[in-house]
Amino acid sequence: MIEKLTWMGKLFVFIHIMVTLYLNRIGFKNLLLTSKNKNQNMKRVLTFTFMVFIFSTALAQKFNWNKNQVIAHRGAWKKNKFPENSIASLNEAVRLGCYGSEFDVWMTLDKVLVVNHDAEFQGLTIEKVNYADLLTKTMSNGEKIPTLESYLLEGKKQKTTRLILEIKPSKISKERGLELTDKCVEMVKKLGVIDWTEYISFDYDYCKRILSLLPKAKVAYLNGDKSAEQMKADKLTGADYHYSVYQKDNWIENAQKLGLTVNAWTVNTAPEMQWLLAHHVEYITTNEPELLFEELKKTPVANGWKLKWADEFDDKGLPLSKNWSYDVGGNGYGNNELQYYTDADTTNALVKKGNLLITAVKADKDRNHYTSARLVSKNKVDVKYGRIEVRAILPKGRGLWPAIWMLPSNAKYGGWPKSGEIDIMEHVGYKPDTVFGSVHTEKFNHVIKTQVTKGIALDPYSAYHVYAVEWFADRIDFFVDDQKYLTFKNTKKGAGEWPFDQDFHIILNLAVGGNWGGQKGIDDAVFPATMKVDYVRVYQK
Repeated sequence: MIEKLTWMGKLFVFIHIMVTLYLNRIGFKNLLLTSKNKNQNMKRVLTFTFMVFIFSTALAQKFNWNKNQVIAHRGAWKKNKFPENSIASLNEAVRLGCYGSEFDVWMTLDKVLVVNHDAEFQGLTIEKVNYADLLTKTMSNGEKIPTLESYLLEGKKQKTTRLILEIKPSKISKERGLELTDKCVEMVKKLGVIDWTEYISFDYDYCKRILSLLPKAKVAYLNGDKSAEQMKADKLTGADYHYSVYQKDNWIENAQKLGLTVNAWTVNTAPEMQWLLAHHVEYITTNEPELLFEELKKTPVANGWKLKWADEFDDKGLPLSKNWSYDVGGNGYGNNELQYYTDADTTNALVKKGNLLITAVKADKDRNHYTSARLVSKNKVDVKYGRIEVRAILPKGRGLWPAIWMLPSNAKYGGWPKSGEIDIMEHVGYKPDTVFGSVHTEKFNHVIKTQVTKGIALDPYSAYHVYAVEWFADRIDFFVDDQKYLTFKNTKKGAGEWPFDQDFHIILNLAVGGNWGGQKGIDDAVFPATMKVDYVRVYQK
């Protein structure tokens, strides 16, 4: 019966037993016989009870699991060149403060459970040799191959990092793999590390077997071929798939709505980490836990932003029509630009290999001698306040004028510039080391030479940069990567200075020439020229 009690219930039972034993020892009747001893004995009882309570509470609250998304893949081994799946890599994951340390388990010919990722350990096929044979080999740091027992006992010494036990599918038979599964669960129970241990496997039957033996275990499937609905029906607690699976069909959101946790493997680059963090996955399995901890500090989510909309450009062909339409024509767009903006033409707007490619080409169209694209989110994605960020590489060349910017969707205060303009990023090719952020309003605009603008030096051509604004009711902050370089404040003097209390939409375009972009002429040798956009994301608080 006591096994069904919560830890708090067990605590009170324990206190009751201990106090009863103590009262029996000192003689309960003596408490009431003499008033002289009554107060003294009562103080002793209360003191003893308090000490038992503190001790029991300390025992009951023994865990302090790390609350982050970092799971060290095969332990934290890479930076310090520890062997993978070694005791040293486990301890380093604990030292770093990882949520979990993942490790892999095989069974030897003589049925000893050992920790190693590959089916072979230094030339020996684990399932076909005895444990004693493996002991003839040594890891680079002098360790022998850990047994599951020694690994779990080492992990049990700490109470902050979970042990993520991966059961490797047997290459000999399904029956042998299920036997390995049984033995893993048996070992976890025997060593008293149920609270430390979570389970993962590429074999779905192993996952179901674990739950038949430990119905409350945390179990996630690795192979990527089961739907969230199927895993929920089979009582798994999470999905642990390659991150590419999650880039389709709102997979993360759907799984989380079903109550499943989402873990992604094996994620080793900052952009991939940031994508997953932006989409609120619970865990990320990585060979680079140190990098992931740094990225956790940088992510907008860490500053209270929640992702509301994104286009990650993971499809192929034309940009998604549910997100973008096109401004079309060659009328100069108020700046004497020389390109003709085409309508849904993959020559100028193409999604390929995870990027939106906006390409300007030298081609005749109507009276224009260049074509390009200008994508707009108007009436599809309209934004009022939030963080709007775009990760992009810009094209190089004199005469080019790439821009990431925003215009009002309904022009609440009248035509330009009365209703405002927010230029998240503009770049002109004849200034190759600078990008600009700007704000235009009725009082502050380039026509009357009062626009609010500022440049920041960087190389926009050789690497991606994140261009962003954080737009609040009282100010707009401009960023490149993590550096804020411009703030435009709401002076509260009316719409002439602050028309930014209405919906705006996002514009992505690559212009050719124009009053600003063409000041130093156009180098026709640069065409075709392409702006590569990795993603567009909108966060709000």
